[in-house]
Amino acid sequence: MDIVGDVINGLIGPVFDATWNSLKAQYHQGLQETDQKQKLIEAKKAIDQASKNYHQTYLDRHCNIKVLPGLMKEGMPLDTIYTDVKFLSSSDLKYFSTLDDMEELYRTAGNRRFRVGTDERQDGLKVANEEQYLMVLGGPGVGKSTFLRKLGLTALKGNLDHGQMPVFVELKSFKGEEMTLQQSIAKELKTNGFPYSESIVKSMLAEGKMLILLDGLDEVPSNQVDGVIDQIKDFCDQHRQNRFVASCRVAAYKGGFNRFTDVTMAEFDDEQIKQFVQRWFSSKLDQDASTAERFWELIQQPENRSAKDLAQTPLLLTFLCLVYDRSQSLPTVRSTLYGDALDILLKDWAAEKRIKQDTIYQGFHADLEKVLLSEIAYKSFKKDQLFFSEQEIIERVAAFLSDTLDAPEHLDGAAVLNAIEVQQGVLVERAANIYSFSHLTLQEYLTARYISKKSLIQELVSEHLIDERWREVFLLVSGLLEERSQELWLAMEQQAIVFVNKPKLQRLLQWTVNISDTTQASNQMLTSRAWLLYSAIDIASASARARARAIASASAIASAIASASAIASARASAIASARASAIASARAIASAIASAIAIARASAIARASASAIASASAIASDIDSDALSNKLEELKEQIPAATATSIEWREFADELVEVYLSFFHLERALITFSFEEAKALENYLYAVKLIIDCKNAAVRVSRQQWEAIESRLLTPQE
Repeated sequence: MDIVGDVINGLIGPVFDATWNSLKAQYHQGLQETDQKQKLIEAKKAIDQASKNYHQTYLDRHCNIKVLPGLMKEGMPLDTIYTDVKFLSSSDLKYFSTLDDMEELYRTAGNRRFRVGTDERQDGLKVANEEQYLMVLGGPGVGKSTFLRKLGLTALKGNLDHGQMPVFVELKSFKGEEMTLQQSIAKELKTNGFPYSESIVKSMLAEGKMLILLDGLDEVPSNQVDGVIDQIKDFCDQHRQNRFVASCRVAAYKGGFNRFTDVTMAEFDDEQIKQFVQRWFSSKLDQDASTAERFWELIQQPENRSAKDLAQTPLLLTFLCLVYDRSQSLPTVRSTLYGDALDILLKDWAAEKRIKQDTIYQGFHADLEKVLLSEIAYKSFKKDQLFFSEQEIIERVAAFLSDTLDAPEHLDGAAVLNAIEVQQGVLVERAANIYSFSHLTLQEYLTARYISKKSLIQELVSEHLIDERWREVFLLVSGLLEERSQELWLAMEQQAIVFVNKPKLQRLLQWTVNISDTTQASNQMLTSRAWLLYSAIDIASASARARARAIASASAIASAIASASAIASARASAIASARASAIASARAIASAIASAIAIARASAIARASASAIASASAIASDIDSDALSNKLEELKEQIPAATATSIEWREFADELVEVYLSFFHLERALITFSFEEAKALENYLYAVKLIIDCKNAAVRVSRQQWEAIESRLLTPQE
């Protein structure tokens, strides 16, 4: 009498076959035949309905993802948003033991990801299908619960090899002192209307027909965790015919599950981030607007590398998608964006998970915690330290608490570190007793927060203005200072002037002022001066190969300054044309001089350069455009043949340079730099570009104050 298979249409299917036979045997004992038949009919109907209920209830309870209720109005179906999970075969804690190792490995990797070591990844569902006992480890917000839910849904659909019924148990709600794990599973079935649920569970466990999903071992209240762990171990021993998957935060996992294979959830790589974004923005409206593609392109841009750093975890990637969804852009005020991300980790996520917090949080509120983390971040970042020992953090925490008047007396450094690591994941153990912040972006934000709160602007500028490692910190400080941000810009301007306090560089800046079109608005004037400098420096680069690297870097920064400061105006199209022309001109001249390397392309490049220089007059005054055009037309006739010698090409390039110098009233001596002069100019232009970027990252910009600063940039000292 195979009732169940026909009833539930394959949703749970054959997993009940043996159970049903066992139940029938129980009903037959001591019953009259009529009673037996009626009981079986009733049980058939009950299991029929309960089976349907179970699948739907699983979808309703576990397959509607609403990670951040404060930001998400509606949940999203698990199958719609789920991104393929990848496991690391083992933890990196085994491989590295010293701080120097970690620092060196991070810098060698050349990216913003703190995780170093082996990165051999395995498909998560494939591993879970193969392993009978699996412990899924990972930090907060990496998607452990979502993975277990997806695994259960995959089993319900019959897409795992073992034909078992999944039961999802949230361990934070499991009252180990009140009931056994088996009773808890029976309660789950009874809730869905299964008759004789305890007998069903007993029979199914005996037949090995259950997939037990134990979510959130780290979320069990601390006073119950030992008892719950013992129960799980005993339960696995007693019912070894079944399969078990558990999850736990790395920091809370103490081992001891000898039957289980431990795997660590990998942070998202680019492929996973892109897949997540595509699935998040999958509505018809988003597909028509190519929202996913535009968002992916946006976070790929260099200026958004810090935002992309956060996207490595599904929790914060969800946050970024929600932010983008509201405005179809990422806010220029990054300090607000990263501050909100930090609050999600410190407050919102713990509240959403409904974790019973450690006793330390009874007096250690989030604002006090931010002050502590800011101090740790700043002092470490200032020492160029991204990794620190456990003992070092504990000592810093202890010193902070002893110096904080309203800090609870019962707190100690080790307990605070453990709570921050386990519950929030802001600090992460990367190797045995070696820690870092979970994201470099969070360390930069907290460093900037410390500087803005302590008013360390002068120290920041005098010590780190041209250190590119501090660039993001400068931008964040500018945002955090709000209406005081101009104090930072003024300090940066004064420090930048020191770099060009040399006669030749002052004369070069004066040249840009003299030749610029003075009828332009201040922002257009800055654009023009930047492009004139860009052109002049590129000529210098072509004329001085030994110093080309420093000069070329300065040239690129000057180009970036022009791009950052240019805005739409009546002359915008002329400026854009001049920009493209200047780039073509610079490359053409450099290529002509290096013709021995690329002589086959030199003729075409030289032709492009001849017309390119003419357009540069669009951003300068006092240029005889007609005469320049005539001269360049003459040069076109003198372009060497492709078979010309390198000497002939060099002579042609020199003549092209002389045309530029002559018509733009520029002395060759003025662009013949020593290495020190070239480096000073590079530093100055880097600082100017950073000032502009800081202005763009500010919360509020006073028009009057900014126009005053802007008018002085790329000009000589009075």
